[in-house]
Amino acid sequence: MHDQVSLYCGWGRIIFAQTFTDPGEIAREMLHERPGQRDIAAYVLNPQVVLSYAPQQLFLDPSDMLRLDLTDFDAGAGAPGAVTIRRLHHEAEAEALNDLYIKRDMVPSDANFIWRQRDSAQIVYLVAVDERSGVVLGTVTGIDHKEVFDDTENGSSLWCLAVDPGAMVPGVGEALVRALASHFKQAGRSYMDLSVIHDNAQAKALYDKLGFVNVQVFALKTKNAWNENLFIGPEPDEKLNPYARIIIDEARTRGIAVDVLDEAEGYFRLSLGGKSIVCRESLSELTTAIAMSRCQDKYVTHRWLSKGGLRTPAFQLAGSAEDNRTFLAEQGQVVVKPAIGEQGKGITVGVDNEADLERAIELAAHFSERVLLESCHPGQDLRVVVINGRVVAAAVRKPAQIRGDGSHDARTLIEKQSRRRAAATGGESNIPVDEETERCLAAHGYTLDSVIPEGEHVEVRKTANLHTGGTINDVTSILHPRLVEASVRAARRLDIPVVGLDLMVRAPDQPDYVIIEANERVGLANHEPQPTAERFIDLLFPLSLKSHHRDAVYARNEHPAAVQGEGRRAL
Repeated sequence: MHDQVSLYCGWGRIIFAQTFTDPGEIAREMLHERPGQRDIAAYVLNPQVVLSYAPQQLFLDPSDMLRLDLTDFDAGAGAPGAVTIRRLHHEAEAEALNDLYIKRDMVPSDANFIWRQRDSAQIVYLVAVDERSGVVLGTVTGIDHKEVFDDTENGSSLWCLAVDPGAMVPGVGEALVRALASHFKQAGRSYMDLSVIHDNAQAKALYDKLGFVNVQVFALKTKNAWNENLFIGPEPDEKLNPYARIIIDEARTRGIAVDVLDEAEGYFRLSLGGKSIVCRESLSELTTAIAMSRCQDKYVTHRWLSKGGLRTPAFQLAGSAEDNRTFLAEQGQVVVKPAIGEQGKGITVGVDNEADLERAIELAAHFSERVLLESCHPGQDLRVVVINGRVVAAAVRKPAQIRGDGSHDARTLIEKQSRRRAAATGGESNIPVDEETERCLAAHGYTLDSVIPEGEHVEVRKTANLHTGGTINDVTSILHPRLVEASVRAARRLDIPVVGLDLMVRAPDQPDYVIIEANERVGLANHEPQPTAERFIDLLFPLSLKSHHRDAVYARNEHPAAVQGEGRRAL
């Protein structure tokens, strides 16, 4: 019998564990799985030992191995009705097999590979074909162990049984199983094995009728996207907001246990091995109370960043009316905001007169005892997410706006746009109709009752917060190196592992900036396609290896069948 054998099957490899003497080698072989493929280590006798070498990357497949003794097997009556079961005759039938796999939510295969194997003794592809239409109704794949690795047990196995869900002919699946068993019996094989998910009662009933019995061997698979439903377990019953959901979904794909502590406020505990971390969305126990306080209070944030040599707006706390007027006169336009607050509440942008300044300070005072005055900086509102000292995502945020249609008033247009934003963000984004909305409309010469001319765009907020109807557009790939450097320096200065920095910039690909806020509980959702949740879990559980870490390994291999090491026979 050959040593350390793996067989490429188009959709991935079967790794025959019975040909390995070292369980660590089985684990290492599994880690060579290529993206988009689905490898299986079959016939594992001691899965707990193999898993100990790669517990975060591999899992025990919850399937049963069944065996059919071919000694006295009777193939029966054959295919039903006008159906023929045979090997591939036409190249188009190889494509049809792929169509069946996709219909059955199975991993697509390489049709060219399938066609090349049409007469193979190692891999046997059978198809069930409607004699009248020529349509492929089903398929099954068999592996001849004797041909592959000179199996001393003289065995064979069945894989990839798929029947078109729209097939009107009954019994196609059973006929394919019988035909493959008959093929292997004629080839002189002693038995035929197959793997079936443990709770597939219908399939198990069929196999029991055909004479299959359980065999105490196991299979291992890798934690990839195709296998998620097999290893992440049932979803939590609690309904979490998108900012908590994106994190726990990522954690579950890595086998990290999730315990929802408070669904309404987004608290949950993540556990892996002997380590547990409590989070509130992206705020975790890794963020100290001191670091959190530096970000919560915007006045303190400005002080720390400016003393660290980073650019911030000119700023001061609102004080006496005379001091406030002096600051306004010096700056020309100011931003008024609660020193402690979130989601854009109580912020007024572009204040340029004393009457508006007083009203803005009064509004901000409803949300915080201390009110912050800042110089106003025109430009684009840029959110930069920094995790573990690296920029993970950057996005330009734009304030909520409406588009006139020449028939509806501003209030109606705002309500419609708000409903669209809420639907797109799971209810997280809504456009308020308040004094700030009226002030923004007035700057354009409109009121809530004004009919906006067709095609005209009108900003109805000055802040670009998602929660007040703002939109977000990814610009990570074009972010200027100086903005990257400033963001990383700011995170280090604040000594915080996860932070969302808000900058005002001329453009994301230009170097000029001022940092206006730091968010200790940054929302990781809405930054597609950037891997914000992945990097967050990397920070919390650095040993929970994700498939993207293996990309460099895969890139060095031209083809799964070419992944060979010393002492291994890849077929």
